[in-house]
Parts: sequence; structure tokens; C-alpha cells
Amino acid sequence: MFTSVLMIEQPLTTVDVDFVTSLHGDDPVSFVVLMQPRGDQDRLLRAIDDVALGELPEAIREGDEPEGEEALGPAAHALAHSLNALRQKGAKAVGQIVGKHPLDKLQSVVDETGADEVIVLTSPHFVEEFFHRDWASRARHKVGVPVLKLFAHNE
Repeated sequence: MFTSVLMIEQPLTTVDVDFVTSLHGDDPVSFVVLMQPRGDQDRLLRAIDDVALGELPEAIREGDEPEGEEALGPAAHALAHSLNALRQKGAKAVGQIVGKHPLDKLQSVVDETGADEVIVLTSPHFVEEFFHRDWASRARHKVGVPVLKLFAHNE
């Protein structure tokens, strides 16, 4: 069985689930999903990304995004939704919410599970990508397995 570690920051959409479950054809895949609550990311960088995407109303609402303990409830709901969607497509899926140091957690999960790859499914983060500080760029130098970066869809 092929094992993928899937790093996400929002619930998987139907399109996302269809895509990641079809990456390896008919081969069975198991997923370990790591969910980082959106509020635990840098608010300023999120607002700049929103402006770069032309989503000014989203940039204004970044201040309303829950952070810390308040972000755990929405993150747990997003994780449960994503795991259920993967399982409905026939994949094995487990997951956990990641707090601080998501790349350290990623490294330990890759080591513990013997994962074959990492899939980073994220919204565009122009500032971080430009400086190669996004999850995928940083993970490529850390985990020792292939890292695939995909852009998440919105429903």
C-alpha cells in the first residue's frame, strides 16, 4: 500500500479528494492528514496573499480568523470532514491537527509511517512562495521523500 502524508489548511473539497485519490491509479493508498488551523499562520502574510489574488474582502476579514485555542474547533471539523471524504472514496485515512512546528511534525510522521510521499494541498501563498518559505519548499529540504504541491479548490 502506498502511504501519502497530506498537509492541508482547509477542508478538502470534492475536487481535491477526487484528485488526490486518483494520483496513483487503482493502487491502494492510505493517507495521514495533517491539518494546521488557518489562524495559526501569519495573519499579515494571509492578507497580502488575499490582496495579490484580488480578494480584498477576504483581506479585510483576516482579523476575524480565530487563532490559538479558538481555531481548534473549526480545524477539528475540517479534519473530520476531510477524513470522511477520503474514506468515502475508498482510501484509508487518519489524521491530526498540527499546532506549532508543522514541518517538524511532518518529518516525524514521515519517519513513523514510512510514507512514500508528501502532498501539500494549500491555497496560493505568493509571498512565502516567492521566498521559498512555503510548506512545500521547506519540506523538500527536510523529509527525504518526494513532495508534491497542489493548489486547493474552493467549493
